[in-house]
Amino acid sequence: MNSLEMRSDCLNEVRLTVLFSATLFLSAALSFGVQPMIGKMVLPLLGGVPAVWNTCMVFFQSTLLLGYAYAHWSTRWVGSRYHALTHLGLMLLPAAVLPISISQRMIGSVPVDANPIPWLLGFLALTAGLPLLVVSATAPLLQKWFASTTHPDAGNPYFLYAASNAGSLLGLLGYPILIEPRLRLAQQSWFWAIGYGILVVLVLCCVMTMWRRRAPEAASDTGASNNLESSQPVTWRRRLRWMLLAFVPSSLMLGVTTYITTDVAPIPLLWVLPLGLYLLTFILVFARRPLLAPAWLGRVLCLLAVVLIIIITVEVTEPAWLIVTLHLLAFFAAAMVCHSELAKDRPPAARLTDFYLCLSVGGVMGGIMNALVAPLLFRRVWEYPLVMLLACAVRPVAPATTVPTQKPWQKLLWPLGIGLLMAGLILSLQNSSATPAPLTTIAIFGVPALLVYRLVTRPHQFALGLGAMLAAGSLYTTSQGRILYIERDFFGVLRVTMDPQGKFHQIVQGNTVHGRQSTDPLQATEPLSYYHPTGPVGQVFEAFNAAPAAPHVAIIGLGAGALACYAQPAQDWTFYEIDPAVQRIAEDPRYFTYLRHSSAAKLNVVLGDARLQLQKSPQRQYGLLVLDAFSSDAIPVHLLTREAVRLYLDKLADGGLIAFHISNRRLDLKPVVANLAEDAGLVCLNRDDFAIGAKELAQGKQASQWVVLSRKREDLGALPSDNRWQPLPSRTSFGLWTDDFSNIISLLKWR
Repeated sequence: MNSLEMRSDCLNEVRLTVLFSATLFLSAALSFGVQPMIGKMVLPLLGGVPAVWNTCMVFFQSTLLLGYAYAHWSTRWVGSRYHALTHLGLMLLPAAVLPISISQRMIGSVPVDANPIPWLLGFLALTAGLPLLVVSATAPLLQKWFASTTHPDAGNPYFLYAASNAGSLLGLLGYPILIEPRLRLAQQSWFWAIGYGILVVLVLCCVMTMWRRRAPEAASDTGASNNLESSQPVTWRRRLRWMLLAFVPSSLMLGVTTYITTDVAPIPLLWVLPLGLYLLTFILVFARRPLLAPAWLGRVLCLLAVVLIIIITVEVTEPAWLIVTLHLLAFFAAAMVCHSELAKDRPPAARLTDFYLCLSVGGVMGGIMNALVAPLLFRRVWEYPLVMLLACAVRPVAPATTVPTQKPWQKLLWPLGIGLLMAGLILSLQNSSATPAPLTTIAIFGVPALLVYRLVTRPHQFALGLGAMLAAGSLYTTSQGRILYIERDFFGVLRVTMDPQGKFHQIVQGNTVHGRQSTDPLQATEPLSYYHPTGPVGQVFEAFNAAPAAPHVAIIGLGAGALACYAQPAQDWTFYEIDPAVQRIAEDPRYFTYLRHSSAAKLNVVLGDARLQLQKSPQRQYGLLVLDAFSSDAIPVHLLTREAVRLYLDKLADGGLIAFHISNRRLDLKPVVANLAEDAGLVCLNRDDFAIGAKELAQGKQASQWVVLSRKREDLGALPSDNRWQPLPSRTSFGLWTDDFSNIISLLKWR
């Protein structure tokens, strides 16, 4: 072969690699780019809670499993030449449902007082199921086709999996940074449809290239590959190990996402980081020159796991950046260890689809565990630390490590002793007023942690010891106080706690207090936290009650029901609440009595999405409309759009007021409300109540931000003459939020 022919062959190999890599890259980018787009469609309708994201992930993983199963079985039953034609025909079917959209009829079918998971899964199946199924099946098929060519790397096509995950990472990160701030949902759907069309063309090119460059041994679709498969059988024990190693990172990815976005730093789009790290580990371990987890990374994982168990038990959330970083590092270490073991144990190319199918099964099981099973089994997010223990148990140990043989009872002795020791320290030291709190914490957790880490060379015993610490930690009383009641549902984990001083009952979700009431019967009718009479909302009700435009009041967001204290005997009040658990807690006199003691002539709680339920109320009915759904950091975006404000004005009586509670640790919502007010031609005043004295803090008041809107300035009563209330100017650089456009990143508080 002369140099010209060699150069031509080399160029053809490069072209083949680029073509298949680019097609896989685009396929994965489309798969992961459509996920946040669909999430943006449904998250506002279901409260924007982590359970929505987890359910969506289960659906995406299940679709991936179906796609991989189709790729695996169809290539075994049908030769690759004919199967390629079949798949090209299948790729044309999604044209019937593109571009992806959500209809008003579908929006109106959202369940009010039932679990919305079946509705969500049905919506996903009808709108995105077929496109995602086809795209998911394309990835393993492309690698299978590549393996049948004359390319020098055809025997080891797994490097293409790294290209696929790189595309997934780009699709994931590109959405919030490039797509969401610039395109409306309808435009995003059309661009995705165009990208899918380009993918079909690239797949056609791959098929034609495969037919031209088929290896001689692949000429018979059923001969050589089947012989190879039969000569190298894969045992079920090996398959189960693949599934387990895929299960652990998948479950951990969802678990750490739920935990850090509810209990540590509920920052919008923070879920991107765990998923991005998850994809990055695949890229690192399946690259041409894989970066496999070094032996010491297993020990780092164990060290971080010990630290995280202590952090979770004590409920440490500050500084948020450090706590989030520790959680993400531990997750990254666990994912690297598990995915490295998978990469080391990957089978020959003939078993490629079998391998990916097992990985997909493990991933789906991790999603099902977190999204569907764990909420039924656990009242808190225990699945996260428990699977972290499993990661420590399945990690490999260095071959040079020698561990003395122990009997089963001896393996349990150390973990049991560690758990009993820690329980004894908690019961004996935590209630001791003579010991400073920091030293108490060090004494309670320091000694058991050191004893557990001594077991690091024994993975199973180490995991049991760490589990004993976790179990004993349930006796520890955190800064939120003693837990009186806890409930977990689709919308998250709700706790009712009594503060350490025994002065207040609080309703807590994650690390956000959603309501507080004094345990003193003489002060039980005084609204506390964000609703204190000396705060902005107290002035709003004072202005409204002085000259009510109508005797009907609507409150979006119930919490503990503190606002009901402002009701007058001649008024009818309606609370709109999306979470049935919140209503049960607010109406339980063992914890809160605000609703029971309200002076309103009529008080009603309407369950369901506030915007959908508000549409059913009469026009011009309410004299005051209070939106109290934004104090948490997972804000329902659909309540802050042009269309939402138009609905509020339709339901607001002449001379009525609209009050927005926009207290938020991570987002500055002022520009959004100001732009909406200007668009609707409304007067807009803002008061930041941050200067809280020590006496007011001791009385249960919290800092808050409120914005009040009206059609005319005189409707605001005395508020415009109070210099604490300032006009809120619009800021065009932030844009106007509508039902198909919002930009969360621009509102983040970076300090």
